[in-house]
Amino acid sequence: MPTVNVKTLAGKAAGAIDLDESVFGVEPNVPVMHQVVTAQLAARRAGTQSTKGRSEVRGGGAKPWKQKGTGRARAGSSSSPIWIGGGIAHGPKPRKYNQRTNKKMIKLALSSALSDRVSEDKLIVVDDLSFDTPSTKAAVKAIEALGIDGRVLVVVEDLDSAAAKSFRNIEKVQLLTVGQLNAYDVLVNDYLLITQSSLLGSDSEEA
Repeated sequence: MPTVNVKTLAGKAAGAIDLDESVFGVEPNVPVMHQVVTAQLAARRAGTQSTKGRSEVRGGGAKPWKQKGTGRARAGSSSSPIWIGGGIAHGPKPRKYNQRTNKKMIKLALSSALSDRVSEDKLIVVDDLSFDTPSTKAAVKAIEALGIDGRVLVVVEDLDSAAAKSFRNIEKVQLLTVGQLNAYDVLVNDYLLITQSSLLGSDSEEA
């Protein structure tokens, strides 16, 4: 069973907790993580790109010149794709890029990502993540005290809390709630910072 040390925001030891092996101790499944992350990024695409075909561009109704006798190549319409200003052949049209992924794959991908962070000692658990008032200076000091060097995903209980307001203006910091945790955001950040209570809550949700 994997174990992680708990720290205070000052970087001091505050005990240790055992993690759920089914969530934080699995062998990372790279193909599943790749498929789930690819589907997640595809779903973010707007899919609003559009080009006009030869039937949609303006003009092109009259034959540009007579068929024979001009010395030029035959032309039936100025809307042809080979003409400047003509329609686009096989151009993109609005579409959805959504890919279907079942819940088991999404759950396995998240567990694989979390297990990978645990194996690399990049899961930082703190006993408390509360601030009396929003303070970016205090949040920066906490990150330095915890030895975080790189992008960090901070899991907060509420995005309107003082803690969230303290971290949200810091470069290379991303904020999410426990319910928003996903494989992509865990993998795209170097560290995962979470409170002990939120960690235990995520265990029960994943089970």
